[in-house]
Amino acid sequence: MGPIQRVRMNHMIRISPVRVIGPHNEQIGVIDTDEARRMAAEQGLDLVEIQPDVRPPVCKIMDYGKHKYEQSKKQQKSRANARQQEMKEIRLGRSVKIDPHDVKIRVDQARKFLMAGHKVQLTQRFRGREMMHKELGIERLRNICIDLGDISKVEQTPRWVGRQTSIVLAPDRDKIKALMAKMTREEQAKLAKDVEEAEEQRLRDVEEDEAQQELEDLAELDPEVQAEVEAALANFDEEEATITKDEAIRQAKQRAKKEKAKGPADDRAKDPIAAELDDLLG
Repeated sequence: MGPIQRVRMNHMIRISPVRVIGPHNEQIGVIDTDEARRMAAEQGLDLVEIQPDVRPPVCKIMDYGKHKYEQSKKQQKSRANARQQEMKEIRLGRSVKIDPHDVKIRVDQARKFLMAGHKVQLTQRFRGREMMHKELGIERLRNICIDLGDISKVEQTPRWVGRQTSIVLAPDRDKIKALMAKMTREEQAKLAKDVEEAEEQRLRDVEEDEAQQELEDLAELDPEVQAEVEAALANFDEEEATITKDEAIRQAKQRAKKEKAKGPADDRAKDPIAAELDDLLG
């Protein structure tokens, strides 16, 4: 971040002459700085230097206080718009075998988010041999794009990450604006409430999905590793923990694998023949 440049105005402008622009953006020309200040004062305005690095410097006659206020409002609006638009991820289950009714629920969620001006990322996961039939998931995403085509545009075509693919839909502002114009205030208020409820449901779905995925991952582990992870999860306290749950699971897996790699504590158990001879010989 560079140094803050101070705006020079009125008697802070030392260089003369200056090129002057009037309050209505009219070109006044190159005149003496004192004359430019007098012209501004007669109109109850300020002489503000807007291009200090050229010669002669460019100044404009304006209401500087009003100008600063309008700039501040524009910046606030810009920041508010940036906060309002978020990326909402909607997961189409943990498999391509998701029920069509559940798909419809998620499409309805996506529609509400798009109407509210949010982008939507739709993610389709694949399990096991389902990866041999990727076209099933791609076809589902294609149909969703068609269903939501009246209010959205495809911003990102299917992108693969491991065993999942996702697309991103962006709101088509012109189409949404036309639809919103036809809605009553009551309908718009209901839409806002529906969006809040859809977000709550989306977060619950994500939490449930991650919990179920955690159980499935746990079931695939070696029994000894599984026992270590289950013990770590049972003792995990999110409020007091200094690490994340994922890190606690990773550390538990590492501990279990290290213990397993050490092998039996009694070296004789590694060689049953030697152990039997020891017993015979006393």
